[in-house]
Amino acid sequence: MIDSIEAVVFDVGECLVDETREYGTWADWLGVPRHTFAAVFGSVIARGLDYRETFQVFAPGFDLAQQRKARAEAGKPESFDEQDLYFDVRPALGALRDAGCWVGIAGNQTVRAGGILRSLDLPTDMIATSDDWGVSKPDPAFFDHVIAAAPCTPDRILYVGDRLDNDIRPAASRGLRTALIRRGPWGLIQQHDPDADRVPTLRIDSLAELPVLIGPRSR
Repeated sequence: MIDSIEAVVFDVGECLVDETREYGTWADWLGVPRHTFAAVFGSVIARGLDYRETFQVFAPGFDLAQQRKARAEAGKPESFDEQDLYFDVRPALGALRDAGCWVGIAGNQTVRAGGILRSLDLPTDMIATSDDWGVSKPDPAFFDHVIAAAPCTPDRILYVGDRLDNDIRPAASRGLRTALIRRGPWGLIQQHDPDADRVPTLRIDSLAELPVLIGPRSR
């Protein structure tokens, strides 16, 4: 159990939302088999490259922002819903709030994704995206916004994410405590990196572990 955590803030993709369906629809949009897209995606991540390089393999010069717009105009926008939430999301967020924690969601997401998250009526005190703040992870300034939004000092905030590069290292650099969850492509591919044991405050396999590890807090 760790002491003095007053706020818990969650990343979105592969922390709260299973992105299998989302990336599958990108493969469909590109006209390539889903398993081929997934294999290249994993290879890109394993080499430490930006995941967006995956699109360049299939469509050199691919502009993700333009293609998101094109998909929306074609009636096939990026989307997710309740069925894409990991099974432990609602119970864990609800249990943390019941225990007295301030609960936030903050990730690299579009305005559209932020709207979808808010429509899901999750038990949170804040939902914010990189588009809202005008800065994206891994820029440490993203975590300055997290600190400004939370009702406590950085050392009492726990940021939960699946990526060492985008989540854990930059959050820790701003004095936040961190929890690295082992799921999703990054969570599995990066799990043997020495920093996976050295940098996070906690390593977890499920969000259900958090209410037990943090313990009750008075609001």
